[in-house]
Amino acid sequence: MPVADGEREAPGVPGAPTLFDAGERRAWAGRSAAYAAGFGRLCAYTVPALLDAAGVTAGSRVLDAGTGPGTAAAAARARGAEVTAVDAEPDMVRAAAAALPGAEVRLAALPHLPFSAGAFDAAIGNFVLNHVGRPRAALAELRRVTRPGGRIAVTIWAAPPAPGQALLGRAVRAAGVERPADLPALAPEDDFPRTPAGLAELLRGVSGLAGVECAEVAWDHRTTPGEWWRGPAAGVAAIGQTVTSQGPAATERVRCAFLALAAEFTAADGRLVLPHRALVGWARVVG
Repeated sequence: MPVADGEREAPGVPGAPTLFDAGERRAWAGRSAAYAAGFGRLCAYTVPALLDAAGVTAGSRVLDAGTGPGTAAAAARARGAEVTAVDAEPDMVRAAAAALPGAEVRLAALPHLPFSAGAFDAAIGNFVLNHVGRPRAALAELRRVTRPGGRIAVTIWAAPPAPGQALLGRAVRAAGVERPADLPALAPEDDFPRTPAGLAELLRGVSGLAGVECAEVAWDHRTTPGEWWRGPAAGVAAIGQTVTSQGPAATERVRCAFLALAAEFTAADGRLVLPHRALVGWARVVG
């Protein structure tokens, strides 16, 4: 379940909520509409590759962990899969339930899912691994709820970031805005290299997984300056929390820096063409 405002890390307790988890809850609270209107379109690009990696076909029992507004779950359903979706943010759960009438959509957070072992043929997480405090424990939980012979598949943003992905961060730095002190970073012992080798090694370190593979997905995200600014201006994700952390004047400085830097990505029609890179990792459940 989501971390309550008063909860803090339980040091040394495997799978206990971390300060990073608590910060993520605050960053996403009540922002499903703002996410769907901007960053949601970006994150939808990897869904076909994610479903292919997980082997999702008609009749598959699929868990979409960290479903957000239900984009990956809806795509799995369109393939004829039987879909269950969960998210840690109540506003996202409501959005996903509206997008997936008749599907099971529940409030739940990795690494503790309310399902029995082997309940699904496949478990997927589209960029959810970027937003959990203990990625290894999250993967182990996805493995637990997936039957032997089934697959788990996840996506993460690649590092170093592609130029389009780095645009908002560059604007923040140009405006002299610092990341808020109450927005914790992932603990070093829980982090891992955001490279194909790093993600593959993370998956190989989870007991009960075999046949690990990882691939890069690259694309140009086409959007408008207004759409791309809408998410951070609404405080969506860590970048949005940073943009809005120092008040309206600082937010306006970031916006001006963003518009100036965006010129290098602006096409003749006025739209932005933003190069992005992500990683898709997958494995087969054994034992």
